[in-house]
Amino acid sequence: MMNKIEELIQKLCPDGVEYKELGGVAKIQRGASPRPISKYVTNGENGIPWIKIGDTAPNSKYVNKTAQKITPDGAKKSRILRKGAFIISNSMSFGRPYILNIDGAIHDGWASISDFEDKLNSNYLYYYLSSNSVQNYWISKINSGSVSNLNADIIKSLPIPVPPLPIQQEIVNILDKFAELEAELEAELEARKKQYEHYRNKLLNFEGKDMEWKPLGEVCLRTENIKWKENQKIDYQYIDLSSVDRENNKVSETQTINSTNAPSRAQQIVNKDDVIFGTTRPTLKRYSLITAKYHHQICSTGFCIFRANKEIMLPKFLFFILTTTGFNNYIENNQEGASYPSISNSKVKSFTIPVPLLSEQERIVAILDKFDALVNDISIGLPAEIEARQKQYEYYRNKLLTFKRLNDDK
Repeated sequence: MMNKIEELIQKLCPDGVEYKELGGVAKIQRGASPRPISKYVTNGENGIPWIKIGDTAPNSKYVNKTAQKITPDGAKKSRILRKGAFIISNSMSFGRPYILNIDGAIHDGWASISDFEDKLNSNYLYYYLSSNSVQNYWISKINSGSVSNLNADIIKSLPIPVPPLPIQQEIVNILDKFAELEAELEAELEARKKQYEHYRNKLLNFEGKDMEWKPLGEVCLRTENIKWKENQKIDYQYIDLSSVDRENNKVSETQTINSTNAPSRAQQIVNKDDVIFGTTRPTLKRYSLITAKYHHQICSTGFCIFRANKEIMLPKFLFFILTTTGFNNYIENNQEGASYPSISNSKVKSFTIPVPLLSEQERIVAILDKFDALVNDISIGLPAEIEARQKQYEYYRNKLLTFKRLNDDK
């Protein structure tokens, strides 16, 4: 795999690769927006896509959808880019670059890179801009100065290796294979997630079946708050809303607190097998099953705690109930507040759930656990495979994009 690259380098640039500032081989522009934008928004056939930060597609390097169109007059007051140009967010959360696969006008949140075709392969440029070294370069420039965003001067100053085009193409060929394999794994994972959601909703759909239904609050036991005055000089792990990983619904990071530094919201005691659900911005779906690691620790009052009465309800069955479409729809319809939505504990506990026999709950949990492990467990299944492939890809990307500099004696 590397031999052909080495042969090309030895043949085409044996003394090293020339590094140039990106501004010397490409056109760099900040985005712009007509004011007021509402004056130019249109649904007309001649409208031009107006590309905002939110119009990027997840898991894609392309911007392929737009929320709005603006008139040609509006576009003239913005920055118009042609298909194949690059855009990157100019804020501190710039992340990775995107390639336009449409002609469009970009809004203030973007910086653009274009007109590089004669010296740079577009996919080579994409891989280089995606590399860790470039991300670290952006961050170092921002942190070392008074600027708070990624301005055009910083982008222009980026040193980029410009090997001969045949070498760029061969690097792209290799990295594309890694990207294709990762994309196949991600597509399979997405298919498994949909399969999991289908069976989960099917297994937990008890409409029309002869069984008892109860509000959540009636299948749970009371919980308690900590009395800090009676628990002096004792350290606890604090589970805040941000502690719950929304990808795998597990508690990932906690803060050590005690009676002297506990936040005001650090009040609720959680035990093993409790289920917690975030009632602040509830549609973000922050819920988790408490493991032995966090037994008798503290969680934020931003969570509603469900402590299942194990005589009638398995904790894991209750946890899976919170993942259903019916529960999520109920939460969305009953949350209050526009800018900072929330839902009360009493309202959450009013949600009515089925209470099948414990043997039936055990059967359902056993099936869903297998799907859950395959889809979500980072130590097994597809996520672990994707993570391994990602590390392999990053290793070869960094190796392939590191060159001896021309006239560098080292």
